Amino acid sequence: MIEHEKVKKVLYGGDYNPEQWPEEIWEEDMRLFALAGIDVVTLNVFSWAALQKDEVTYDFSKLDKIMEFVKKNGIKVCLATSTAAHPAWMARKYPDILRTDNMGIKRKFGARHNSCPNSPTYRKYSVALADKLSRRYKDYDNIVSWHISNEYGGECYCENCEKAFRVWLRKKYGTIEELNRVWNTSFWGHTFYDWEDVVLPDLRSEEFSWDGVQRTNFQGISLDYKRFNSDSILDCFKLERDAVKKNTPNIPVTTNLMGCYQPLDYQKWGKEMDFVSWDSYPEFGSDYSYNAMCHDVMRGLKQGKTFALMEQTPSVSNWHAYCALKRPGVMRLLSYQAMAHGGDTVMFFQMRRSIGACEKYHGAVIDHVGTEHTRVFKEISALGKELKDLGDKTLGGRTPAKAAIVFDWDNWWAAGLSAGPSNAIDYLGEVHQYYRTLLNMHISVDMIGVEDSLSDYKLVIAPMLYMCKDGFDEKVRSFVKEGGTFVTTYFSGYVEDHDLVITGGYPGRLRDILGIWVEESDALPLEKTGAEHAFHYENEIYPAEILCDLLHLEGAESLGEYEDDFYAGMPAVTVNAFGKGKAYYVATRSSEEFYGNLFDRIVKEQGIEPVVTGDFETCIEATVRENEKGSFLFLLNHGDGVDSVTLKQGGTDLLSGWEYEAGTMVSLEAKGVALIQLKDK
Repeated sequence: MIEHEKVKKVLYGGDYNPEQWPEEIWEEDMRLFALAGIDVVTLNVFSWAALQKDEVTYDFSKLDKIMEFVKKNGIKVCLATSTAAHPAWMARKYPDILRTDNMGIKRKFGARHNSCPNSPTYRKYSVALADKLSRRYKDYDNIVSWHISNEYGGECYCENCEKAFRVWLRKKYGTIEELNRVWNTSFWGHTFYDWEDVVLPDLRSEEFSWDGVQRTNFQGISLDYKRFNSDSILDCFKLERDAVKKNTPNIPVTTNLMGCYQPLDYQKWGKEMDFVSWDSYPEFGSDYSYNAMCHDVMRGLKQGKTFALMEQTPSVSNWHAYCALKRPGVMRLLSYQAMAHGGDTVMFFQMRRSIGACEKYHGAVIDHVGTEHTRVFKEISALGKELKDLGDKTLGGRTPAKAAIVFDWDNWWAAGLSAGPSNAIDYLGEVHQYYRTLLNMHISVDMIGVEDSLSDYKLVIAPMLYMCKDGFDEKVRSFVKEGGTFVTTYFSGYVEDHDLVITGGYPGRLRDILGIWVEESDALPLEKTGAEHAFHYENEIYPAEILCDLLHLEGAESLGEYEDDFYAGMPAVTVNAFGKGKAYYVATRSSEEFYGNLFDRIVKEQGIEPVVTGDFETCIEATVRENEKGSFLFLLNHGDGVDSVTLKQGGTDLLSGWEYEAGTMVSLEAKGVALIQLKDK
């Protein structure tokens, strides 16, 4: 939630670039914004070149005019620092600012996110601009947040980064001997004698491409470089954040994240942001559960606090392979999906459609025709009215979840870097598989990190916990002993924090909790998975895919065994009684039907109730948010036809005004939404 005294409803608006248009257009924009219910705009995202002509010359005259104009028209501002694209003169005079790719090729001026995060030039001038902006506009009471840079991303492999990497390593490991130990440099004679011996792991050194997949000879080195790159870019954010905080301490600060974006460890970023915001661009035809999961990952970065939907397209993207239109009702549906998972803003890119460059065909509130007479504008205006009528009812609402899924960037990186056992290893896909199962069961889920507490949950799932970090096994051990249920999968418990194998048998530190020993793991070619390998569970046969762990019971009970190959009869699904709780292990990847049946058993054991009653195959998504004003049930029909669920509590639909009693079946038309304020139990 954007905590500001002037925020009293779900903010509605988005990215606005009046500097691209003559001033007579601005007046028309304000008329159209009023019609649509727009009350907030993000300004100054890519204006660095206009604001700073050389090292010492700044020109804020146009931005001054824009800031005064939107204030006069009663529009709130999310003010950006403009540092996502450096000016051309800076690249010409200070080439250290330009990124170098992983082939060692230094880029030229162009595109965006083209600044080296460890460039002294970039850090000097980006922080100076943030300081000047915040001093200049500190007295504007319509600024409700600072927006640092924009969609941080990318990697750099230049000499500045190499030097900074050595400093980062020295701070992390202390001695060259410890560095050699954690990277296991006795392998292939890679022992380092001095910090200067350390070079970047790019395609000139440790990394290589094999069958179209980028690989590395030393996972520990490449893993640490991913950590270093994320930390380096985060440092850039923190430097600008501190600059604006110095001048405007009461204005919250954010930057727009990008959901499940692999290069940056957002769990570290969440700690440094006043509130989380992100840009949601699901591809046409994609599973709605993936976008829901991304929302919940963002919510989890602040341990369940609400977030801002900073960007979505009103109608169409310009960068997907096939830029299909959002069908009627989908913009509204996805806006409420964001709110259902913790969003306290609904914002768009872009407010007026640009006429040139790569985003001129990206959707906008105001299209090239420039009028209110478009399908998209009419839908946006209707939603604007609904959000105005809702007021502050859902603001700050949290999700009352008793189930959590562990999502960890280090695991994502390390599993992807692993040299074997299969190119089909897909950490994000595995997490999504489990998330989708619970979403389809209408079970509320928190997406948590390994540092978060487990004490609020009855069920914790850690899919593909390849890296079991120091102390996390103790956290799981205590959780299960005290009555919790823990679930993990194949390719778990193999390594510790530095990607060194934990000897003594897989799944390493989790072995006693799970009551099993994994002796081997069979990688299945994609063309064979599910066709030639299977296992049985509760008298049904299910496909076995990706990997098949060959495991032995050490106190656990087998719930299902493999049907084929030389390991037919070996356990494929196990459960171990441990203290007051249970630990489940799924030794392969399988079908949605299997996960549905498995978790039907588990949630019943733990007494975890779905928020509504409905078929597993329904296209209706159901979530609850709670605040001091009450409990709010969001029902979202992502299907192409009428679908229904049954309420467990009665309530009033705040969108339609209809009253419902407990046990009522609610039917929603395709892309329909209900937002029901529940009656007290």
